[in-house]
Amino acid sequence: MKRIILGVVTAVLLLSLLALPTAAGNEKGKPEKCDCTTIQDGTLLRSDGVVITVGFDEWGYNYQAHLFNGFYCDSYRDAAWCQDYRDVRLMMKWNDAWLSNRDCDDDGLLDRHAGYPSYIGSGAWLTNHQSGTYELDGEVIKWNYFVKIVAAPVGAYVDGGTWYTADGTEIGPVIWGEFAIIQQIENDPGSGVHGAQYISPSGPGLGKW
Repeated sequence: MKRIILGVVTAVLLLSLLALPTAAGNEKGKPEKCDCTTIQDGTLLRSDGVVITVGFDEWGYNYQAHLFNGFYCDSYRDAAWCQDYRDVRLMMKWNDAWLSNRDCDDDGLLDRHAGYPSYIGSGAWLTNHQSGTYELDGEVIKWNYFVKIVAAPVGAYVDGGTWYTADGTEIGPVIWGEFAIIQQIENDPGSGVHGAQYISPSGPGLGKW
């Protein structure tokens, strides 16, 4: 079950790593047109004060391309507490609403859910793909885990730990309050787990929320 725990805390990292404020929006909830600072300008900062550059940084983040590709502990800058997971491969992808590659509110940081007071209704999404190996009875077992997470839409509500659309259609289990899981796929021959573990009745497609 290690991979499921990693899926939860890794995506939390993207929500907290840069400690980003919300950009101002207009009355329709859309970002105002403005002159935005880009990564190419060379002035935007990570949470540790290092200037963000185009391409992958030393940890595996490519903020311009909305990608992370590396090992699990790299996503936490090799923190001491995550060393038990240092051999787990991790890939993440996200859209501009989750974490932008621009700064439009002039705080020197990348924007998140720009134009919205929270992630609700922003259309934000993240995918998280983990893989690794372990030994069982002398055999090397390969496992992988994939999850899609989306921000709940405007008008959605929570009932029994699950997000539902305004008309009562199930979206998926609640995660981090404002988000829902819409798809989980896991393969672990050692524990007999294979294939889709959850698919939202609303559909697993990204971009619809």
